[in-house]
Amino acid sequence: MKKILVLAAILFGLLLVTAVHGEDAQEWYVKGQSAAGAGNFAEAITDYNNAISLDKNFISAISAKAAALNSLGEYSDALTAAQQALSLRGTDATALHAQADALFNLGRWEEAVAAYDKLFQYQVNYADAYCNQGTAYMNLNRSSDATVSFQQCTTIDPNNYMGWNDLGESLLAQGKYNESLSAFNHGTSVTVTNATLWNNKGTVYLALGRYQDAWEAINKALGIDPNYLDAQQNLAKATSGNGQVYQIVGTITPVPTISRIGTLFTTVPASEQPSEEMTEVQASLTQETAAETTAAVTKKTTYSPLSPLAAIGGLIGGMAIALAVRTRKGRKI
Repeated sequence: MKKILVLAAILFGLLLVTAVHGEDAQEWYVKGQSAAGAGNFAEAITDYNNAISLDKNFISAISAKAAALNSLGEYSDALTAAQQALSLRGTDATALHAQADALFNLGRWEEAVAAYDKLFQYQVNYADAYCNQGTAYMNLNRSSDATVSFQQCTTIDPNNYMGWNDLGESLLAQGKYNESLSAFNHGTSVTVTNATLWNNKGTVYLALGRYQDAWEAINKALGIDPNYLDAQQNLAKATSGNGQVYQIVGTITPVPTISRIGTLFTTVPASEQPSEEMTEVQASLTQETAAETTAAVTKKTTYSPLSPLAAIGGLIGGMAIALAVRTRKGRKI
């Protein structure tokens, strides 16, 4: 009887330990989620590892660990964790997303594209995943496929200005200049403080031969980032394009002359004044402006009408002089 009681106690203890372990694993996972939500990814990984040590098949903890490792830039470890979770359950969206992101960040473009396609079979509302897939396509020189992905990205998140920028670049790579310009316009309607968008918009204007528009857009980019080398080079193209020449001295740097465009302040270097060599359109605009200025400055001589008081004063004065003359004539007679 005594042996039976001891055996029963041992069995009860084992059941109790198993129950506590299961509960503790869930608690560690919840702690990890809280830490990850606060951006403390290293702490989150420690919590996930504690959960996994108690339950080696805890898929949610493993896939969450993979996502946290991606956030820390530990892409190879993230890929390993994601694949471990997928080996347990191949339809876990978090693990699929983590796997695709790890492959993307490792520069394994073909695998990343395929991994994102698999993710989209189970989850279709990840805007960043579509944008990443589009970037992977661009690195594979598949700009038309990239356009489809970027369109999905901006449809899900219309305020993703870099998604609009990437869409514009994919269209630009295909020579679809007007569509590309439309995408960049969407981007600058979301934010006016991104130098990349303004510079890319200027690039499209250059391709369309719209040099004045290019000059203005690129100057906005330089107003945000005066040291933006690509924008400086594009500005040189814009200012010398199609016969238009500006005198540029030194490098583009901010000066006190500032023009405000919406909520964006852009610098206009004082040295960038147009020379006599201008495009026909600019020459025409200059002539029209000069004509308007001349018309405004050249005035005909005019005489203002006498005021009523001046007229009355003049009349009284005239009568007084006439009376005085008649009086003097009377005395002389």
